[in-house]
Amino acid sequence: MTYIVTDNCIKCKYTDCVEVCPVDCFYEGENMLVIHPDECIDCGVCEPECPAEAIRPDTESGLDKWLEINTKYASIWPNLSERRDPPADAKAFDGEEGKFEKYFSATPGEGD
Repeated sequence: MTYIVTDNCIKCKYTDCVEVCPVDCFYEGENMLVIHPDECIDCGVCEPECPAEAIRPDTESGLDKWLEINTKYASIWPNLSERRDPPADAKAFDGEEGKFEKYFSATPGEGD
């Protein structure tokens, strides 16, 4: 099992989860984060820290797409191990439906 980041992270990109991760397995895209499934130690400390509730265990049904996205982009986006302020408009996007189709960007973030 691993934890993965799902679509509600898009355009919210809170990094509270990054701050508590003991193995620094978060990777940063332009407008979301992903977890590297092979680096995640399944400790679960990140899940309750996410204000957008975008982190889920991969054992939940219907998350195959998100496991693939996390795996793919964790291998090409830069690592992020420090908390940053979220985008100023993050709350406006929290809970919006269809965020992947509307806003997902494959562009890497800055990383550490």
